[in-house]
Amino acid sequence: MRSPAELDDVPWSELDHAYGPAEDVPELIRALYGHDEEAADEAVYELYGNIHHQGTIYEASAPAVPFLAHAALHAPRKREDLLMLLAVLADHDTAAVELPHWPRSHSAAICGELCAVLPELLPCLMDPERGVRRAALRTVAAVADVLPDEQRAPAIEQVEALYADDPVPAVRADALVVLDRFDRAPAALDSPLPEVRLAAAQLALERSGPPYAPELVEILTEDGAEPDPGEDDFPWSDTTTQEQRLTDLLAQDPDAGLTVAAGWIDAGDIGSRGSWLAEGIAASWRDKEREVLSLSLAALPHAKDTAALRTRFRVIGHWIDLLPEPDAGLRDALHRYAGADDETAEPALLALTHSRDPRALDLVTERPTARLLEAAAARFPEAADRLIPVIRRELAAGATGNDGIALIRALDAFGAEARAAQPELIDCLRTRRAAIVAARRLGADAVSTPELTDLLLEATRSTDASLRAAAAVAHHRLTGDPETALRAYEELLSSGGQSHWYLSGLEPMGAAAAPLLPRIESLLESGHDWTRKAAAEAHHWITGSPDRAVPVLADLAGTSPVGLSALKSLATTGRSPAELHPSLDAYASSPKRLLTDTPFSGQGHPDEELRTVARLLLTMG
Repeated sequence: MRSPAELDDVPWSELDHAYGPAEDVPELIRALYGHDEEAADEAVYELYGNIHHQGTIYEASAPAVPFLAHAALHAPRKREDLLMLLAVLADHDTAAVELPHWPRSHSAAICGELCAVLPELLPCLMDPERGVRRAALRTVAAVADVLPDEQRAPAIEQVEALYADDPVPAVRADALVVLDRFDRAPAALDSPLPEVRLAAAQLALERSGPPYAPELVEILTEDGAEPDPGEDDFPWSDTTTQEQRLTDLLAQDPDAGLTVAAGWIDAGDIGSRGSWLAEGIAASWRDKEREVLSLSLAALPHAKDTAALRTRFRVIGHWIDLLPEPDAGLRDALHRYAGADDETAEPALLALTHSRDPRALDLVTERPTARLLEAAAARFPEAADRLIPVIRRELAAGATGNDGIALIRALDAFGAEARAAQPELIDCLRTRRAAIVAARRLGADAVSTPELTDLLLEATRSTDASLRAAAAVAHHRLTGDPETALRAYEELLSSGGQSHWYLSGLEPMGAAAAPLLPRIESLLESGHDWTRKAAAEAHHWITGSPDRAVPVLADLAGTSPVGLSALKSLATTGRSPAELHPSLDAYASSPKRLLTDTPFSGQGHPDEELRTVARLLLTMG
């Protein structure tokens, strides 16, 4: 170990950390010893940010280790934090130790420094504070695979003592995990302590992989329902907590995961753990929505506060959208909550709307918000006579920003019937409230008037490039004159930037945009994936021929946002290249989700779109 008196012996200014020269490290370490608690907290925070920045380590990280170890012993108020900092600094892939570059790596240097001071840190395993003991166990675990032979025996002996005698079951469970790192874990599935049985079952899951043995699932269901009440479930050397790791493991076996989630929910859904586990299954696996929603319904009475209920309704609303016929019991429950007069009513009503339950329409029109109206329009396009007047009223009241955008997008579901909102859309364009989507909507279905075409012409001179593009295309659609749009697009495409933002609006012009082809053809070889995709689409729209578009789109196709967009564009060409078929088969048949999403996004799920478009392309031969 090295004391603060030796800090100036290290050439910190010649060593780098996340923000350049590490010359601030000495003062941060000195602050750990002071009486100013706030300054010490700030020092720990800064050290986590500069010598271990989001999991990355640096030149200055290893030289800091002996000083941090000294501070862990002699600045006891920060002992827990500093032991954990040492543990995460030493985080490494055990397989990397066998690679040729390991001896020269920052990780090897950190592990070497930590191994050198570990004998002096072992007494922390007997600290009176449970949090310190748990942090110290993680410090030992971080270097278990590289600890010199002469240090292994005393380390194992002390960890075994904790496993045998510590009064805190969570500490004993941690000790079992550390002993497993040393390949010395005893059989513990029949331990009298639930925490230890749970840790033992988790270790067994890691060794066996899915599908998991029923006896392990039973232990996880019974012993995992009620987590340890402490707030010190620190990360292990892979930076995930035991709780996070267990959730990740269970998500690998959906049947086991749903069984465990059901048991945890039946036991009270403490900390929403069962609900979150079920949600993780739906996020990872296809066609599990009905089972997950059934569990979500069972979990609703266990939600402890308004925030928890709102979160559950948002999750339900996301997944219920994917079911062709949601269960009546769930829809009835959502209707009860949606009729309440509290903060949970709106997310419950949004979920009810997503379920396509007609009772939602009455509630949406009584208590309209922009988000609810957009959702209702998308799912009840036949209700134009009820929804359009409400949307018009909200627009006339001055809706702006995201609310204005949502209200105007809601009109897309109604086609020509949306012309009734033309006065409000014109006012949005005039006052620049959600003007881009207003221009697009007007271009699609409006009745052309001199006032409107003059407003669109004025908007083509806006400093907002997206508004210029949208107004130019709308002007062409209403007047039949392409010249204004061609001038605007010539300027936009020659100015550089993210051209795909503008190209995506060219479809309505079709062959009238032919003078732009030289610009568009040059973009087919852009280094930006989205630009190539948009250029390929535009080339197809303008020429009517898919010959140039198909190779570009096929090259981009895959399990990414731009890859999905390319597949959807490819489907519009009517061609399905044979070389894509093996991948398309995988996209169509995979039981796992290949694209991720958030439960708080809009309609649909990108993975469902991927499966649908893959199946469509396969039918094209």
